[in-house]
Amino acid sequence: MAFVPDDVDGYIETLRSGECISERSLKRLCTAVSELLVEESNVQPVRSPVTIVGDLHGQFYDLLNLFSPAVGGSPPQTSYVFLGDFVDRGHNSVETLSLLLCLKIKYPGHVTLLRGNHESRQITQVYGFYDECVRKYGSANVWKMFTDLFDYFPLTALVENRIFCLHGGLSPSIDTLDHVRQLDRVQEVPHEGPMCDLLWSDPDERSGWGISPRGAGFTFGQDISEQFNHKNGLNLVSRAHQLVMDG
Repeated sequence: MAFVPDDVDGYIETLRSGECISERSLKRLCTAVSELLVEESNVQPVRSPVTIVGDLHGQFYDLLNLFSPAVGGSPPQTSYVFLGDFVDRGHNSVETLSLLLCLKIKYPGHVTLLRGNHESRQITQVYGFYDECVRKYGSANVWKMFTDLFDYFPLTALVENRIFCLHGGLSPSIDTLDHVRQLDRVQEVPHEGPMCDLLWSDPDERSGWGISPRGAGFTFGQDISEQFNHKNGLNLVSRAHQLVMDG
């Protein structure tokens, strides 16, 4: 069935009113978004100006507040890169993700959705998203639609060839952006390896590579970041994955 823009506007209106859209509508939405995402790169190019947003974790009303004119503004007036972890922990993961998918369909060039470590089948069964889907829709069908879609989300983005955006951090298996481009991302997040590291690693005050206390990914020092930036002609790495008080 052809996807028409009128459908998306209706979905957005429903979501903004505090209701979930139907399972049938979500199926159409996920199919349409997957057709967009499959064309995107593992290192998705993004133009400036753009606002980069960290973990949302189901905080739907914070997302609506972000889109208000007094804060960040709404697409297409403001372009966004979201660094993943849309779901789990918060109480409105379904609405948060649904709205972002609607905006991706309506303004594909202004909304970039990256994969976080919580965009995974295993993690979402532990931290709340699975249970929320079953509670709101009466079965796991919607959870399966969403988690199948997660496999298509780009792993990283590159703003004006200078700012490397990703959820987690760097990997000892990855020296260049071309290494990232060559990864097969259409799969569940592995327990180890370069794709896992991009979604799980953290910077650390110690130099070099270290074992991550998370049990996945690595820690990496400032020296590692500087080497990676120099080799790839980057100004900085923009990432999420850790709570920063007051912004």
